[in-house]
Amino acid sequence: MARYTGPQKKRDRRFGLLQETIVEAPRSKTRRRPRRKSEYGIRLEEKQKVRHIYGVLERQFKRYFARAHKNPSNTGLVLMEQLEKRLDNVIYRLGFAPTRRGARQIVNHGHVTINGGRVDIPSYSVSPGEKIELKEHILAIPMVTESLENKEETQVPSWLRRSGNIGTVVRELTEDDIRDDVDIRLIIEYYSK
Repeated sequence: MARYTGPQKKRDRRFGLLQETIVEAPRSKTRRRPRRKSEYGIRLEEKQKVRHIYGVLERQFKRYFARAHKNPSNTGLVLMEQLEKRLDNVIYRLGFAPTRRGARQIVNHGHVTINGGRVDIPSYSVSPGEKIELKEHILAIPMVTESLENKEETQVPSWLRRSGNIGTVVRELTEDDIRDDVDIRLIIEYYSK
């Protein structure tokens, strides 16, 4: 499957997702007048932001939305639940990788097992009760060992449990587990135009 390979920092800056620890170089003194966004532009930018956060392309994101829209329960909650339950996101949330892109690479290279079976599909949707484990040989990679050692910095969500290089999906997601910086209502309005 294809993925975005362009400049990440540029997109992070555009969507206001830069980490506080990153210090930006001062920009030129000339000021630009801020552009006023249309209603459509606001909704489009929110959708693009969520796509960028989870590393999903447009066609796959449309599929997630169509599935969520068919579900009789809350469309926004179902959409975010599908995105959060992706295997690459779960690996990132468990703190096995420093970024979602790194987690995607770990999954693609076949370093992850679920209930003892190898899974190399980043979009695999995990279910409650499944045990996610990193293979032993990947623990020698510096990126992974650093992520595993930073237990204090990693805040594992309440719907996941981690012990060493093993993670477990404890329960389904609730509205409290959804990101605060995403306005799902705008995404729903964008697709229901």
